[in-house]
Amino acid sequence: MPSRLPEFGAGLWHFASYVDRYATDGYAPPVTTLEQIDRAGQVGDLSWVDVPYPFTEGVTVDDVSAALKRNGLRAIGVTPEIYMRKYAKGAFTNPDPQVRADLLAFLDEAAEVVRALDAKYLKVWPGQDGWDYPFQVSHQEQWELAVSGMRELAQANPDVKMVIEYKPREPRVKMFWDSAAKTVLGIKAMGVDNVGVLLDFGHALFGGESPAASAQLLIDHGLLWAMDVNDNLRGWDDDMVVGTVHPVEVFEYFYTLKVNGWEGVWQLDQFPFREDTVEAARLSIRFLKAIHRALDEIDIEALRAAQADQDAMRAQKLVQDALFSSMRG
Repeated sequence: MPSRLPEFGAGLWHFASYVDRYATDGYAPPVTTLEQIDRAGQVGDLSWVDVPYPFTEGVTVDDVSAALKRNGLRAIGVTPEIYMRKYAKGAFTNPDPQVRADLLAFLDEAAEVVRALDAKYLKVWPGQDGWDYPFQVSHQEQWELAVSGMRELAQANPDVKMVIEYKPREPRVKMFWDSAAKTVLGIKAMGVDNVGVLLDFGHALFGGESPAASAQLLIDHGLLWAMDVNDNLRGWDDDMVVGTVHPVEVFEYFYTLKVNGWEGVWQLDQFPFREDTVEAARLSIRFLKAIHRALDEIDIEALRAAQADQDAMRAQKLVQDALFSSMRG
């Protein structure tokens, strides 16, 4: 008997419009927070969205709450934008103590939005923390500022769960929270119980990690609290539609979650620059449903036996039979 489908979610940015250093006029007209929520509601299989903060101009928390309710959606998280121009030299690791103080005040404000929307967590992605050149920073000071800043934020908001999303680089040439292992060590050093990790499949992939192995590491330390999926060509954070490049590694990632009993929302973190954003989400969920069917189909005991012998070919046959036969549904 098929197991119950997971709940699906997406970052609201999936339904926005985008600018890069070439198309500075954007790939499409701007889309407001409320319009993004309405687009997410058109997908049909989404239950949750991650909401960037601040909202677009003129939009209030009450407006967002009403739009979510109208579309049958809930906020899984709030992602404060702590990577804009003000934080060009860092957020938690900014050399200016006033910028760091302003950051914590803004993040406390974002925590209030988490409470107002009854979201599950505050997502912290300090994209500008890090460095670009050798000798640019003191690595000891970076560690102290990043760890103590998160500790202070967590202790000021003990009722709010927080997740750090690590990434190897971009926008900094080298980001501070750049790997699963470093993020685990940093959270352990904080000594708090309300900070975990959001594991982005694509960040692990282009950071040279095995996403499945990173998931196992975080689960072993009780820190895998949320996750995002997407795909890329491994050289950059392309945020492509999940399963379009690395379907087998996506399957291994979800297999790892399944055998560990991890249950949570299967979220999309994608940037369909040139594609119809609603159709991109629908195609992504179509693939994730196939992954779910394949997890029901695969002979786990036979796979474990193959792994015990490190018999790669036997394992691959089991994986291929389950995964590719599940695509048509």
